[in-house]
Amino acid sequence: MSTPALSQDELKTLVGQAALQYVVPGEVVGVGTGSTVNKFIDALASMKDQIKGAVSSSEASTQRLKALGIAVLQADEVPELSVYIDGADEIDHHGHMVKGGGAALTREKIVAAQSKRFVCIADESKWVEHLGAFPLPVEVIPMATARVIRQFAAMGGSAKVRQKDGQPLVTDNGQHIVDVIGLNITDPLAFENQVSQWPGVVTVGVFAHQKAQVCLLGTPTGVKTLVF
Repeated sequence: MSTPALSQDELKTLVGQAALQYVVPGEVVGVGTGSTVNKFIDALASMKDQIKGAVSSSEASTQRLKALGIAVLQADEVPELSVYIDGADEIDHHGHMVKGGGAALTREKIVAAQSKRFVCIADESKWVEHLGAFPLPVEVIPMATARVIRQFAAMGGSAKVRQKDGQPLVTDNGQHIVDVIGLNITDPLAFENQVSQWPGVVTVGVFAHQKAQVCLLGTPTGVKTLVF
């Protein structure tokens, strides 16, 4: 008899547990946001007495960490983190990612920037040849949204403001998210540089400067470790 294929949820659990090997005992760990990271947070509870605590990239992750008895420190209290563990909406063969499906991209980029190593945890559905199939999240100051949408239209993209309960979603930073479809991002570094310069853009969800050094990819045959 063949072994039944693992579900996406089971794959997320596997990579969340596999990420524990990158947590450095006695130090503070950077923790991202999202459904896959929630699996990592649950696994991290098993070694909470071996770490000093965590720096979290969102209010949602902070609440989950605290509920499991893991101390949460502010980013400005920790000069440098040994590792940041987070998921991705897409990751390419060079470790460049699209992130922000959970609307935490700005804080994720901040925590990633102060970490020596970025370990991405994802299931195989997130592994892509080129970025752009997943709607690209861009955090924007509300007064700039209409102009940013027009700028993406000029690039061939279709953008709209993300909604929640019939109103524009408000991020942990008090801003809005614009989601963009129709883009084929063949040069993530140049794209990130370009869009980051647009007035009113807080953060673009392309992670090329803060790319992953390691990806733990959940596959039907187990966790595959990719090093970039």
